[in-house]
Amino acid sequence: MEPEPAAAFAGDTTYSWPVKGVAVYGAAITAAMAVGYAALYVRSPAKFRSKVVGIIPARYASSRFQGKPLVPILGKPMIQRTWERAKLATTLSRLVVATDDERIADCCHGFGADVIMTSQSCQNGTERCNEALLKLKKKYDVVVNIQGDEPLSDPDIIDGVVKVLQATPDAVFSTAVTSLKAEDACDPNRVKCVVDNRGYAIYFSRGLIPFNKSGKVNPQFPYLLHLGIQSYDAKFLKIYPELPPTPLQVEEDLEQLKVLENGYKIKVIKVDHDAHGVDTLEDVIKIESLMRERNL
Repeated sequence: MEPEPAAAFAGDTTYSWPVKGVAVYGAAITAAMAVGYAALYVRSPAKFRSKVVGIIPARYASSRFQGKPLVPILGKPMIQRTWERAKLATTLSRLVVATDDERIADCCHGFGADVIMTSQSCQNGTERCNEALLKLKKKYDVVVNIQGDEPLSDPDIIDGVVKVLQATPDAVFSTAVTSLKAEDACDPNRVKCVVDNRGYAIYFSRGLIPFNKSGKVNPQFPYLLHLGIQSYDAKFLKIYPELPPTPLQVEEDLEQLKVLENGYKIKVIKVDHDAHGVDTLEDVIKIESLMRERNL
């Protein structure tokens, strides 16, 4: 599956989402610390980000689903299925699992995965990716955060978010969206996204965005679902944990909002993909049924 370079939305307007190109880097900063970091980043010469590491963050103590990475899906632990799918991506120079739990590490070693142990204090997957990056001996230009609870993740989408970041030097972050299904409109576990007409993220929310005056879902509007896959410029990833929490990030509990609130750019690609994330045991049953239907 190739990421779509353009998406025609309902109505007379066509929103162009260029995969290649350079945008003006907005340095609107909300904290004094962020001003210094952003200025430092902007002054750095743009380089082609060729060395890419994929990192799969995996923690055992999930509040919603304890031990989720180890749950079996048709005979294999979910973390193994995620690993096997990610290995098919062609842009990755290396792939590792970042975990804080020996049970997950032992499981990953069992099927041949490269594992980096990280602390339990990481607040989210981005911070865990940063800690893993710091422990890697080799330097990388791009870090891809591959969601461990997407066992049917598409390697073409991994390649897509990497290539769009490589092609957009002034963006520090890239991610993917797909069409939001009507039944997911009010599900807070399905994160929504809105973008500008150049394919840069404006906002992410657990609520439905945009929200019209009628208070109802508009069946004619092309709502967007955020997919968990995202990539970062490695230099920015080292900056991210130093930025203080921001109001929107805390309120929505979405790490991408801290990036936007500090004035950094997130490049977005739209892809055709059915999201099959695992948030509950019922989701495992659905995925197993789907895999049987598709003979995966």
